[in-house]
Amino acid sequence: MSIPERDGLPDGEIKRILSEYKRVAVVGMSRDPSKPAHYVPKFLKMHGYEIIPVNPVADEILGLKAYKSLGEVPEAFDVVDVFRPSEQVLPVAEDVLRLRVKPKVFWMQEGIYSKEAAELLRREGITVVWDRCMMREHNRLFGSKPYMSLSKL
Repeated sequence: MSIPERDGLPDGEIKRILSEYKRVAVVGMSRDPSKPAHYVPKFLKMHGYEIIPVNPVADEILGLKAYKSLGEVPEAFDVVDVFRPSEQVLPVAEDVLRLRVKPKVFWMQEGIYSKEAAELLRREGITVVWDRCMMREHNRLFGSKPYMSLSKL
């Protein structure tokens, strides 16, 4: 599957999302410090975001309770940040639509895109971002130290 070049969101909208929405459920968060699904959420946590790990095989990541699914998270969150292969994104989007309180944003990390998920969520009024890294966008738009050494995260 090819990824459309852009999600159509201007820099101002990405900056607004990163500024206003601070509770992030990270689907597919990893315990492995060498993986983006670990160090990107860690970076976000270090920059004031509340991270909610979602991983079916972990009890805790970064000292935070991990949930088996989005449906198990007891409180509402603003953003779903997805670290799953593109072909596994649609079920995550369907899980989002079953939540009592829907997130404002569904963010698919770099290299991840599901047209079906994007269309489904947009119809429900959820902003959809794809093929963008939250850490990289934060660095680019807010002038954070770009590409900090993984050993410092």
